[in-house]
Amino acid sequence: MAKSASSIKKDRFKSVASRRVQKVLDDLDSLSKCSNRSTYEYGEEDIKRMMKAINEKVTLLKASFESNSKTGKQTFEF
Repeated sequence: MAKSASSIKKDRFKSVASRRVQKVLDDLDSLSKCSNRSTYEYGEEDIKRMMKAINEKVTLLKASFESNSKTGKQTFEF
């Protein structure tokens, strides 16, 4: 029996989303390595700015799934 278009789309979503979520998790692990004070110097304001940028992007991501809209590209700089 052939898969329905809906089933194919769901399988494709699971495959693509799984890879992308894993990439985000890996990138967050990589970012956490910047917390090593013997290698890097940063202040509380730097951390606040990073967390604010990440939290804003997560908020936009949630909204995009709730409204089925695109989030747009965001860049971050200190």
